[in-house]
Amino acid sequence: MHSIKHLIQIALEEDIGSGDITTEFTVDPETRGKGIIIAKEPLVVAGIEVAGDVFKFMDPEVICKPFFKDGDSVKNGETVMEVEGKLSVLLKGERTALNFMQRLSGIASNVRSYIELLGDKKIRLVDTRKTIPGWRVLEKYAVRAGGAYNHRTGLYDGVLIKDNHIAACGSISKAVELIRCKVSHLIKIEVEVSDLRSVKEALDAKVDIIMLDNMNISQIKEAVSLINKKAIVEVSGNVTKENLNSLSDTGVDIVSIGALTHSARSMDLSMRIIQ
Repeated sequence: MHSIKHLIQIALEEDIGSGDITTEFTVDPETRGKGIIIAKEPLVVAGIEVAGDVFKFMDPEVICKPFFKDGDSVKNGETVMEVEGKLSVLLKGERTALNFMQRLSGIASNVRSYIELLGDKKIRLVDTRKTIPGWRVLEKYAVRAGGAYNHRTGLYDGVLIKDNHIAACGSISKAVELIRCKVSHLIKIEVEVSDLRSVKEALDAKVDIIMLDNMNISQIKEAVSLINKKAIVEVSGNVTKENLNSLSDTGVDIVSIGALTHSARSMDLSMRIIQ
């Protein structure tokens, strides 16, 4: 929560700077009013509370009344939230509040479109660390609002041995050995592999999760057969909406997609002052 408040502060300082010269010369600082935030296209909303916190950061007496909760589907033209307080506060905070909600709703909407493609298939869709610097907590929250799951939050909360770690250590088995001597038995060990030889080495090292990176469908099926439920199987790299269903039919457990966050477009919302 502290990081989000800090992010809000930075965003407001960036926009308002030394002062909103337009609002200060046109609106009495004590005049009160209401604003409504409206969806201008169908979307899955996320960031309602954060948008409200923008206004409350400027003035704790601002009243926020949401009409939906994060994760809800909203139709074009529906009012997502009403805010009431000093008009000068509402006008100064408008763009920043919308920026947060538009970006997070974009991620949630993007995620939902992938989830709907999967239907009732028993596979877990997860995000990656490909997030805007400083926004990770919020963007991963939006992923959950959209219906998917989070991979590790950062480098500190999960072991993932990637190609460069293997290159630095010399082999998968050596990297796993070094880590296993240091980390708690409660922490799972995941290894990224790109060929069947590496799959066999990861199995021999008795890792918990094997990530199949940038393999084609045929290779994935062969790897799944080889692993034979001795480890959780994750697929990553070049996953698209077009090949998602084919991947989900290979027997893998997890599909991680960076595009859930890095390729999501902001959704269209606007605020309208109503006296």
